[in-house]
Amino acid sequence: MLSAFGKAFKTPDLRRKIFFTLSIMALFRFGSVVPTPGVSYVNVQECLKTSDTGGLFGLINLFSGGALLQLSIFALGIMPYITASIIVQLLTVVIPRFEALKKEGQSGTAKLTQYTRYLTIGLAILQSTGLIAVARIQGRIFANCSLPIIPDTSMTRIITMIAVMTAGTSVIMWLGELITDRGVGNGMSILIFTSIAATFPGQLWSIRLQKGLFAFLFILAVGVLIVAAVVFVEQAQRRIPVQYAKRQVGRQQYGGTSTYIPIKVNQAGVIPVIFASSLLYIPSLLVNFSGSTAGWASWVSRNFIQGDHPIYVATYAFLIIFFTYFYVAITFNPDEVAENMKKYGGFIPGIRAGRPTSEYLQYVLSRVTAPGSLYLAFVAIIPIIALILFQASQNFPFGGTAILIVVGVGLDTAKQIESQLQQRSYEGFLK
Repeated sequence: MLSAFGKAFKTPDLRRKIFFTLSIMALFRFGSVVPTPGVSYVNVQECLKTSDTGGLFGLINLFSGGALLQLSIFALGIMPYITASIIVQLLTVVIPRFEALKKEGQSGTAKLTQYTRYLTIGLAILQSTGLIAVARIQGRIFANCSLPIIPDTSMTRIITMIAVMTAGTSVIMWLGELITDRGVGNGMSILIFTSIAATFPGQLWSIRLQKGLFAFLFILAVGVLIVAAVVFVEQAQRRIPVQYAKRQVGRQQYGGTSTYIPIKVNQAGVIPVIFASSLLYIPSLLVNFSGSTAGWASWVSRNFIQGDHPIYVATYAFLIIFFTYFYVAITFNPDEVAENMKKYGGFIPGIRAGRPTSEYLQYVLSRVTAPGSLYLAFVAIIPIIALILFQASQNFPFGGTAILIVVGVGLDTAKQIESQLQQRSYEGFLK
């Protein structure tokens, strides 16, 4: 991998793409620290020093690289786009029109992308309104800080803040598309990677200051092992062999080749962890907005806000396993795969085409998804284990959503760089 990056910097065209991507990442980080007009920057920094930044807004703050709790112009980060993409992807299964667009190829994908953009803007308006409404109330975002975050709460100022945050989300979408078109890798994934990786040094250094050198070195060693294990599992796949029969079309003969269907152990990626985390924030959100001290509110506060309660851990793991099976079921259709194989003369050795092939694919998929779901659940609760063993914060860097995204995006980007290098090698050979 290191040799591939070395060769990439020696290739002028690829070097320009890498530097362009790095410049967009730097611009994105700059926007993450520019405060929104109307926010008291001094009070926000003071509250960040004295308050726990985990809990209710932890997931969104993670995806924004810390910009959410600073209420910057990029406070919402990439989260509205992620949510919109997931909603549109789920709607392709439910709405026939969306399913037809997905099958149309490039033109249909372009329309779905446009719908995703419109939905992102709508979600950005909704989320920015909710965030500002919570920030207006002292002590809601920062539990132990009563300083006014938004001194001027006039209607004009609030509308301006909503417009600026929504525009910030639009700029992030544009930056992501620029990376995809003119840079290296998937733009949105690179921006998510940038947000999460930017918080790693600060979190590691806080562990060094709070727990000492020995705990710091021990956590670094554990982090290396976790990253190695995640890389191993992310690369693992079950390859189902497929044989295509020979066909005579006119004077040409087609088929007779062998290939395989790759089914990854972690077929669902990080989506189940995001779904489960978002769903578990709903009880805390209800308590936070209602301000109630009733029996149900106190029960939720005891069991679902701290994050280290056995009920919370068990519910979190169960939801991840459930959403893993759910997401794999809607993204991989064994009947469709079996039908396409039958249409083009493909078959799995020892398995009849048609319905038996579909049942076999479903059988293999369910068996492979089982360890994949358990793996996701284990990686997701690593921060909770660290919270219990080391009294660390829930923003423990080597675990959960953060490590899955960082490793996944890193592997995908490295593969794209290697594929572009191979393409240029072939072009040079042909010339």
